Amino acid sequence: MARTRLSVRRLLAAGLTVAATAAAALVATAGPAAAATTPGVDVSRYQGSINWTSARNAGIQFAFIKATEGTSFKDANFNTNYVNAYNAGVIRGAYHFARPNISAGSTQANYLASNGGAWSADSRTLPAALDIEANPYSGGYCYGLSTTGMRNWIQDFLNTYRSRTGRYAVIYTTTSWWNQCTGSWTGPWANHPLWLARWSSTPGALPAGASVWSFWQYTSTGSVSGISGNVDRNYWNGDRTRLIALANNT
Repeated sequence: MARTRLSVRRLLAAGLTVAATAAAALVATAGPAAAATTPGVDVSRYQGSINWTSARNAGIQFAFIKATEGTSFKDANFNTNYVNAYNAGVIRGAYHFARPNISAGSTQANYLASNGGAWSADSRTLPAALDIEANPYSGGYCYGLSTTGMRNWIQDFLNTYRSRTGRYAVIYTTTSWWNQCTGSWTGPWANHPLWLARWSSTPGALPAGASVWSFWQYTSTGSVSGISGNVDRNYWNGDRTRLIALANNT
């Protein structure tokens, strides 16, 4: 979700998500035209200083905030954004940009959990998100991994994050990348909410095996009071009450 990666990521994004089996009631099963949707954003250091009170007053109710990338990068604005969003009444979650070709999934999940991506039942903290998408660096679109290798990497990350936090991580991806690089793997959608990335007026096709979206990033050029320049805009597929239920794992 960094601004430097816009030219190579998510351009063919599409997908819907399924909520965790243990939390299936938390996710609306209807499309956005038939169910309440809750507005949110995702941000990183590229948005600079954010006035979270202004954003909340403008209707923003949740935010995914970049925490980590790979095994050594932590977003310079994460700590400030994470605390200030919470204090403004914004339900927040951390996200990790995956680098599957530089370390094991377990290593990166532990790095996330130790650097802001842990979870607490405080009504304003979502389980963290794994941002897994087209490789913006060298190493190929699928990071040089086979479909089996990619499935194993993702599962290693998800298992470790759950072991560390007790929560099923959200998965951010695109339909095109997911189906190509995992071989249309359906495994995670029984438990892990999918965060759809598709910049369009409709969610479009689902990743293999998914049946409903939980979060949908529908534009990269949104405008929000309190945030300078363009910002990714998102919906939660339900009302704030259900989002708080997801945050609290209830």
